Amino acid sequence: MNKMIVTILTGLMLVLSPTVWSHTDMYLDTVKALHGGQLRMAGPYHLELVAKDKEIALYVTDHADNEINTSGGLGKATIQIDNANISIKLEPAGENSLTGTGTFLVKPETVIVVFIKLPEQEAQAARFAPFKPRASAVSAQTQENGALIGDHHH
Repeated sequence: MNKMIVTILTGLMLVLSPTVWSHTDMYLDTVKALHGGQLRMAGPYHLELVAKDKEIALYVTDHADNEINTSGGLGKATIQIDNANISIKLEPAGENSLTGTGTFLVKPETVIVVFIKLPEQEAQAARFAPFKPRASAVSAQTQENGALIGDHHH
């Protein structure tokens, strides 16, 4: 009986914990990223994507926002624009980033899927729609939760 109560209480704590929900895409869309990009969670990492016409930078941190060294890592970005896919190779550039260039123009409906593999770590992937209006993400979370918690926009 005591095991069952402990299990139920532990489950409730996990479900109701703000930390568990703080890593959803909707929540991460409300967080002001260090480099002005969009944040996503991918396994043990937070990935920040900064995409401009012809350039992509991906910054890698842990869940406490500590930089993760990307030396020896590799990655790929698949850019989905106008029913076409463009692949861009991402290579280490600086302490915690991977970058790549190619021939593409970023539009509001652009979707970018990134795959990264760091030495001695499992491969991770994340999906970004970096140019959708942020207001829609904030509005969706407000409707879902009844109030916006942790809004870091200024």
